[in-house]
Amino acid sequence: MPELSQETERGRVVPPFGLAEVTGPSMVPTLYHGDRLVVHYGARIRPGDVVVLRHPFQQDLLVVKRAVELREGGWWVLGDNTYAGGDSTDYGAVPEDLVLGRVRLRFRPLKAGQRSPLALARWALSAARPVFSDRSASRRLRAR
Repeated sequence: MPELSQETERGRVVPPFGLAEVTGPSMVPTLYHGDRLVVHYGARIRPGDVVVLRHPFQQDLLVVKRAVELREGGWWVLGDNTYAGGDSTDYGAVPEDLVLGRVRLRFRPLKAGQRSPLALARWALSAARPVFSDRSASRRLRAR
């Protein structure tokens, strides 16, 4: 995932939208390795939203997870893939100031072997999709 610029860190001009790339399987089936994301920085976070945050113990690492609920210590975040780990079950609630933004859109890059007109049409129809809040998932995941 791309690191934010130092200007962002100093509180100067912060663009409201940015790009990020998914690495790893923690958000499968919602997001896959290699997906590109459009992130709305500073957006209001609600339970069920897919968010980009700084890892609580390694703050130079950006992480994509689903915000499940706001607790006393911050946001409880979980990956959609229960077997991947690396979420609040490992490091607890994430302070609100480490949650950077909400994912609004994902798009999948064109694979190198997709050259036929049919493959290009399939890619064009499915490459860009909005990322919606999954309220039912947040209720289901809250029990974990």
